[in-house]
Amino acid sequence: MTPETDPNVALVQAFYEAYAADDVERMKREVLASDVTWAIPGHHPLSGVKRGADEIAAYFAQLPKANFQAEPLVVAAEGDFVIDVHRGWASYMEATLDMHWVLVYRIEDGRIKQVENYAADQHAADIFFTGVWGEELKPIPDRLRKGE
Repeated sequence: MTPETDPNVALVQAFYEAYAADDVERMKREVLASDVTWAIPGHHPLSGVKRGADEIAAYFAQLPKANFQAEPLVVAAEGDFVIDVHRGWASYMEATLDMHWVLVYRIEDGRIKQVENYAADQHAADIFFTGVWGEELKPIPDRLRKGE
C-alpha cells in the first residue's frame, strides 16, 4: 500500500482539509473520534492536552496570530499510526521560529483518536509562543466556557 492509498494517511489529510476549510463539523462527523486527545508539549499558553474537536479547533484558531505556517515533508503510516514530519515556521513582531515538528497520530476505528506533537526545540517554542501570547490566554477549556 502506498502512502497515497493508505486509509490512515487519507484520514490525516482529511483532517487538514477540514481544518483549512474551518469545517469543525466535518472534523467531528468524519475525522476525529469523539474522545480524541491532542497533546501540545511545553510550558507556553498553547500547551497542554486538548480534548475533543472543539478544543482542538480552538487551538488551531489561535495559530494565525503567530503567522504559523507548515510545509509537510514526510507523512507515513504503519498499522494504526501515522507520522507527520513538517517544517513549521512563524513570526510575530521581531520574533521568529523555524524548526521541524513531528506529529504522531493514533487511529482507532477509522478516526483520529490521539495526537502527540513534538518540537525539534521545545525551549525555543516555549519562548516564542509565550512571547506572542504572554499571559493573555487562559487554558483552552476556560476560553471555550467563557466564549473567548
